[in-house]
Amino acid sequence: MRNFAEIYEIAAMRHGGEAEVEAKLAKPLPVATLASIADDRWLAGMTRAIFQAGFNWKVIENKWFGFEEAFDGFDIAVCANRSPDGFDALTHDKRIVRNPAKIAAVQANAQFIDGIAREHGSFAHWIVNWPRAGYVDLLAELGRRGSRLGGATAQYFLRAMGVDGFIFSKDVVARLIAEGVLDRSPTSHKAQLAAQAAFDRWAGESGRSLTEISRVLALSI
Repeated sequence: MRNFAEIYEIAAMRHGGEAEVEAKLAKPLPVATLASIADDRWLAGMTRAIFQAGFNWKVIENKWFGFEEAFDGFDIAVCANRSPDGFDALTHDKRIVRNPAKIAAVQANAQFIDGIAREHGSFAHWIVNWPRAGYVDLLAELGRRGSRLGGATAQYFLRAMGVDGFIFSKDVVARLIAEGVLDRSPTSHKAQLAAQAAFDRWAGESGRSLTEISRVLALSI
């Protein structure tokens, strides 16, 4: 397995130099900023990621104001306690994408967030206090306790919220395979832990965030 400096050099060669690579890097939000994000915005972020999964992202973007209206600003109490009649109304609401299973996930995830907030003070506090070395365990926990947050959905949700982590995109997986970390897409928890160990090693070498490392790996392909 190459060290991070060598992978970074490959990315720089492919993209015209270090300045160009740096311009393409996403960075996580500061912990204090993440900790201040209200519970309704975490539900909104989950909902956006869920509705974008397997769908045209631009359509969701264009309809997002309607989503905010239809789901009452993603108020946790309102969304968690929506009546059957309210759910039925949403399945006919033209302001949103009328996918019943994904609409139902909003209520389930509001209940999930509410439970976490009661336990930890806020959903944000639970997220920021999760150890970075256990990122794949956080993904697993979101998939287990949340609704429709398995696979890449949780990864893109966390990235969009500014949480430090990596995404198993096609190019990131290709670099991990090239480095001998994986032999295929990491569908098992064991394989994801192997990837986590590699990311942790590169973070230790470089002092960079998991988010930046993930992007550099993608740019190296």
